[in-house]
Amino acid sequence: MSLPVAPATTQTEKLPAAAGRAPGRTGESRLAALLLAPTVVGIGLFTVLPIIGSLVLAFFSWDIISSPRFVGLENFRTMATSPTIRVSFLNTFGFVVVAVLLQIAVALGLAVLVQSKMPGWMRTFFRSVFFFPLILSAASVSLIMSYLFNEDFGTVNKLLGLLGMAPVPWLTSTHGAMVVTVLVYVWQNFGFTFLLFIGGLSSIPQEVYEAADIDGASTWNRFWRLTLPLLSPTMLVASVMAIISALQIFDQPFVLTKGGPGDSTRTAVMVIYQSAFQELHFGLAAAIGLVLMLIIMFVTWLQFRLSRRFVFYM
Repeated sequence: MSLPVAPATTQTEKLPAAAGRAPGRTGESRLAALLLAPTVVGIGLFTVLPIIGSLVLAFFSWDIISSPRFVGLENFRTMATSPTIRVSFLNTFGFVVVAVLLQIAVALGLAVLVQSKMPGWMRTFFRSVFFFPLILSAASVSLIMSYLFNEDFGTVNKLLGLLGMAPVPWLTSTHGAMVVTVLVYVWQNFGFTFLLFIGGLSSIPQEVYEAADIDGASTWNRFWRLTLPLLSPTMLVASVMAIISALQIFDQPFVLTKGGPGDSTRTAVMVIYQSAFQELHFGLAAAIGLVLMLIIMFVTWLQFRLSRRFVFYM
């Protein structure tokens, strides 16, 4: 006769909820929140709140002295009918097309030259030299360039005079002023794009070029069929950042030409500055800024949308 055996039971002690946590996890979370707090507060005060305030202000008329007055879409109607604002946006778009294409072409060409069979110390030297203008103040650079391109005593015209050429009114003619603005902007900003392309070229495997050499590919075919497709992700980043920056150009035309002669170099951000701080039309300035922000967002979205066809990832 066998005795009944009680069913085996296993009692699992339930650990307290806090026992499963790492001892210092709570303290680390509090420390992380404490360290992030200044950045979050700064972004909220100096980025988020001004953006919200500008969006609201675009529908008001305000000159600081009197109380804000709701005007609805009146500021946007003023934008649509103002010849100065219309010309400033056209100037901005034209500047973006020329400056961005030139900036990317110069940066890409120099990056390919620096990366091709050059000693390491020379690569470091040229990287530093090409990036150096970017760390300079745009206002100070533009001020120096205004003396170099001066029609009467500028160094550029003196050099042209040595070649037997007549002085060129760089800053006092419509086309000359825009040419100088583009050149100064590209000279100061291509260094960042140059470094992006240097990084992109360094990430391309050398085995790809070795296989192309074995197949007898020419230098042009290597560049067109290998380098450019494999560099397309870097090209996308460089073009997005260059266009966003160029759409917000202000320092160079403001210091060089004050938007002149006439309105030939007046840009959208210059009109925002003049409307707000010279004419005290803060509502109109906010409306122009809102439209410019929407244009930047649309162009950026369009670039990423088109990148699905033209960008190749390894």
